[in-house]
Amino acid sequence: MTEELLPAAYAGVDWATEKHDVCVLDPGGKVVGEKEFAADAAGLAAMADWLIEKSGAPPDRIAVAIEVPHGPVVESLLERGFAVHSINPKQLDRFRDRFSVAGAKDDRRDARVLADSLRTDGRAYRRVSNDDPDTIGLREWSRMAADLARENTLLCNRARQQLLRFFPQVLELTDDVGEAWILAILEAVPTPADAKKRRASTIETILKEHRIRRWKADEVLEILRKPALVVAPGTLDAATGHLRLVAERIRLVRRQIRECHEMLDEICGRLGAADAAEVEGRKNEPRDVEILLSLPGVGQIVAASLLAEASRPLRDRDYQAMRTLCGIAPVTKRSGKSLVVGMRKACNPRLRNALYHAARVAAQCDPGWKVRYAALRARGCSHGRACRGIADSLLRVAVAMLRSRTLYDPARRRVKAAA
Repeated sequence: MTEELLPAAYAGVDWATEKHDVCVLDPGGKVVGEKEFAADAAGLAAMADWLIEKSGAPPDRIAVAIEVPHGPVVESLLERGFAVHSINPKQLDRFRDRFSVAGAKDDRRDARVLADSLRTDGRAYRRVSNDDPDTIGLREWSRMAADLARENTLLCNRARQQLLRFFPQVLELTDDVGEAWILAILEAVPTPADAKKRRASTIETILKEHRIRRWKADEVLEILRKPALVVAPGTLDAATGHLRLVAERIRLVRRQIRECHEMLDEICGRLGAADAAEVEGRKNEPRDVEILLSLPGVGQIVAASLLAEASRPLRDRDYQAMRTLCGIAPVTKRSGKSLVVGMRKACNPRLRNALYHAARVAAQCDPGWKVRYAALRARGCSHGRACRGIADSLLRVAVAMLRSRTLYDPARRRVKAAA
């Protein structure tokens, strides 16, 4: 690297919710300036101006170190043209020991530790860049969909517990108490006593509106009219009131989940169109979105998670970075005669969950991956370890497909496995 390409100054930003501590060093490690800035728009603008003033260099020649790779501080610095680098807080903790072996810690010292470690050990940092608007949108909508799915599960479990208190007959109709037709039946038949008053025509209307063909109205009423539980006075009113409020929340959450999925479809379509525009002269080649969706076990949610949470490694076709980020790469601890290989804990939990479900579905539905899963279990691997092995192979195949811009071919996979 030539001298003119090296940074003219190194800055460390210890960010917080109310203020940010900043330290600027020259290439030799001498402190040029230290200052605090407010965590608002005016403070961030003043920080950028101060960095340029103290270093006497343009923004692209100022290397800035920070712990987080996202947030308003990072975005504002990137917009001004600064070279922003992020580091894992665990790694920064090791660098902190250079300045205080006693373990002392304060925000001002952390800013200097960030700047100095970037100056001496830049390889430990990761260069941060702004994602395109569609990738940012995909990340937010996929995270919202995951959060809503967890909330839906929580609410359905709560509704199930209330039904177990006074109306367990409803649970014989379905495993998913959040289904629209079940909520409609509970609205028409809120208690076991009401089941004896309702006509079959009322239930039949609900079944027709929701296109339920696996149950007939007479069968539903027969189940709902089974002997009721004997409950304490007041329990029925309390449980039905609780269930009514939970049902309203379930309807809202499921409507929002549908909206999230529609937005994910729309954004994935735009990303696919953008990929096609970039591959000029190769219009017949598949796009990244199509390639990922062709893999067994990969659906809309998994593909959106990969594109949103690992956009840069996917763009670089970096298999090693992907398997580390997804938590698939194991951690080896070797010392003398001791050798321990364990699961990686430091990873992106959303990517870990996405790859786990992709591997689980592939092992259940695809014949080739089912054989691979059975072989791993026969070797003594647990279900989780076997799924991580499947996920690692899926990821390796995905990166190879992205590099060659080809869709998944199960026959080719079987030939390779047999070989």
